[in-house]
Amino acid sequence: MTCLRPQAKSNHNYYRSNLIRNEQSIADATYNKNMTAYSYEAIDAEGKTRQGVLDADSAKAARGLLRSQAMVPLAVQALGATATANAPNGLQRRSKRVFGGTDLTIWTRQLAGLVSSGLPLERALTSLSDEAEKAPERELVATLRAEVNGGAPFAKALAQHPREFSDIYVAVIGAGEQSGNLGLVLERLADDLEEQQALKAKLIGAALYPAIVSLVAVVIVLFLVTYVVPQVAHVFAGSKRALPILTVIMMGVSAFIRSYGWLMLVAIVCAAFGARLALRNAQFHEKFDAAWLNLPILGKMSRSYNSARFASTLAMLASAGVPILKALQAAAQTLSNRAMRTDALDALVLVREGAPLASALAQKKRFPGLLAMFARLGEQTGQLPLMLQRAAKQLSTEVQRRAMQLATLLEPLLIVAMGLMVMLIVLAVLMPIIQLNQLVK
Repeated sequence: MTCLRPQAKSNHNYYRSNLIRNEQSIADATYNKNMTAYSYEAIDAEGKTRQGVLDADSAKAARGLLRSQAMVPLAVQALGATATANAPNGLQRRSKRVFGGTDLTIWTRQLAGLVSSGLPLERALTSLSDEAEKAPERELVATLRAEVNGGAPFAKALAQHPREFSDIYVAVIGAGEQSGNLGLVLERLADDLEEQQALKAKLIGAALYPAIVSLVAVVIVLFLVTYVVPQVAHVFAGSKRALPILTVIMMGVSAFIRSYGWLMLVAIVCAAFGARLALRNAQFHEKFDAAWLNLPILGKMSRSYNSARFASTLAMLASAGVPILKALQAAAQTLSNRAMRTDALDALVLVREGAPLASALAQKKRFPGLLAMFARLGEQTGQLPLMLQRAAKQLSTEVQRRAMQLATLLEPLLIVAMGLMVMLIVLAVLMPIIQLNQLVK
C-alpha cells in the first residue's frame, strides 16, 4: 500500500480530490513494513514542477503512484538507511545540519506533544513531515518514519543521523522506548533542551553589549590614530617648534601602526591558527582547560556552567531509567572542559568499583561541592534524579548571576577606557594648536 504527501496544494478540483483521498489514506493506513520514503520531483498536468516525499514499496511503485496522480516523474530518490551510498544531491550526507539548537528543541516539543496525546509514533512522524516547511527537514523526518515503519526502534533510526541527534539524545530516546514512557521522556528531553537554550541565550546576551562596545572602541581609535593624527603631523611638519611629548608619542604610534599594522594583523591570525592547532593535541588541550578553570572570574563561570550541564544530563538520564554507569559516561561527554571531563570519567571508575556517586564526585575538586552535596542527599533519600536537577538549576542560576555581574562591571569600564583613549588622542591633536595660538599672541 502506498501513500503520497504532495508538497504544494493545487486549486484544481482534480488535484484537490486527490489530496483529500491521500490524506484520508494516511489517516487510515496500516503501513507496510517494507515501505521506504522517496523524495520526488515531477511535472503536473499544468506543467508546474512539484517536489515532495512519498512512501512506496520500491522506486518503480513510487513512479507508478506519481503517474496515477497525472504527474510525470523526473527524479525519484530513496531516503533513509536503505538508500544507496552514492545517492545524488547529497541526501544521505548533508553538508549542513538540518536542525539547529532551537529547531531541535521545537521539533522535540512537537513530537512530545503528539506522542503524549496518544498518537502512534509513525503517525506523529507523518504529521511532522507534512508540516515541515523546509525540504531537508521534511526529508529527514520522512527518513525516520520510513525506518520506524520498517521495524527499527526509534532510537536506532535517530542514531543513523549523528549530525542531527547526539549520543545523549539517542540514549534518552532509547531508554524511553524500553520503559514504555516515550512521551514522558520526550517531554523531559524537550525541557532540558529548552533550559540549555535559555542559559546560552542569557550568556550571549550578557556578553553582547561589552563585545559591541569593544569593537566600536577599536574602530574609533584606529580611525583617529591612522587618519586624524597623521593630518596633524603633516600640518606641523614644517614647524621648527618642539611638539608636546604626548603629540610626539601619538605620532610615533600612528607611524608604527600605518607601517607595520598589516604585520600585526598577520601575526594575530598566525597566533590564532597556531593556538587552534595546539588545542588539537589532547594533552595540551586538557592542560589549557585546567588552567582556564583557575582564572578568577571566567574559571568559576566555566566550572559552574559545565557542572550544571553535567548534573542536568545525569538527572535526565537517571530519571529515564538509564543505568548509572552508562548515564555517567554519557553525561561526561557533555563537558566541554577536557579537565572536568577527565574528572568525570575518573568518578565513573570509582562508581564502577562500588563507591557512591557523591563520594566519587567529592574527590574531584574541580566539581563544585554543591554537586556532591545534592548527590549525597539524593542517594540518601532515593531521589537522585530530583536532587541532581535541583543542583543543576542552582548552578545555572549562579552562572547567570556571575555573567550579569561581569557584564555590569565591564560596561562602565569599557566606556571609561574608550573615553580615555579618545581624550588622549584629542589632546595630542589640540595641544600643538593651543601652543601655536599662544605663540601668535
